[in-house]
Amino acid sequence: MDRCCLLIDTDPGVDDALAILMAHAHAEVVGLGVTAGNVGLAHTLANALKLVEVAAADTPVFAGCPMPLVRAAADAAFVHGADGFGDTGYDPAQRVPAAEHAVSAILRLARERDGELTLVALGPLTHLALALRLDPDLPKRIDRLVVMGGAVNGRGNTERVPAEFNIGFDPEAAHVVFEGWPQFDLVDWEATLRHGLDFAKVERWLMADDPRARFYAAISRRTRAWTRARGRPALMVADALAMAVAIDPAIVVTAEHHHVAVELDGALTRGATVVDWEDRMGRRPNARIVQTVDNGRFEALVAGALGAAC
Repeated sequence: MDRCCLLIDTDPGVDDALAILMAHAHAEVVGLGVTAGNVGLAHTLANALKLVEVAAADTPVFAGCPMPLVRAAADAAFVHGADGFGDTGYDPAQRVPAAEHAVSAILRLARERDGELTLVALGPLTHLALALRLDPDLPKRIDRLVVMGGAVNGRGNTERVPAEFNIGFDPEAAHVVFEGWPQFDLVDWEATLRHGLDFAKVERWLMADDPRARFYAAISRRTRAWTRARGRPALMVADALAMAVAIDPAIVVTAEHHHVAVELDGALTRGATVVDWEDRMGRRPNARIVQTVDNGRFEALVAGALGAAC
């Protein structure tokens, strides 16, 4: 597996944290753009800075947008904790964010590393939408775009049943990206449900004698308990799954290429991802929709990020 070069846009939360640790363990990371999403920007920014410190990396962290493009949206603190990291009260990072705005950093790094970068979008697509509006040619300078978002068959995870959180938080931004990016990999919530991590394996990995495992054990404790209390058979880590696809493209076993759009107006369906499964509309497929991955390779990437043996 070749070591790829990643630019990550994120809103750390607990599953983002695992994905970011995976990125630093298995790839080169040129920057983290941070937006509001799982919790407010003050918390997601602090969390990103702490993750870089825990990973013992020098990755620059760029603060970005504190809200969606058009309408305010509810966060996911009920899952991740008010601070996004399980309300663990961790010691703040010693480092500080870069002065540059996240959107500006995306545009600059894409120019400086023309054709080299895999852009991994783990949160709402606010920054990517703004970057596209500023530079419609941005996709020509990015090697791959991997998006964690959507629920392609309408089994979402928000109060609007068909919508997934990242897309539902800023549907207008997702619309801009899906319309403006010629081709991207989509790792949706339903793929996440098919690739949950076995609780017993996760508990074993978290016992590794490694600062990353100890930190992740602390910040994920609340989310793991929340997941078990709802009877889910495994731990769902959507962003980690998307990161696995970004780091190791060959991990994908099955995928389908179709056009995906975002519903903006429906009272019950705002934020839903609408897939033209039968290609009836005659529109160019814009998404490679990941259906299944090699679960053993996925688990190995997760375990390695925690300093554990799979």
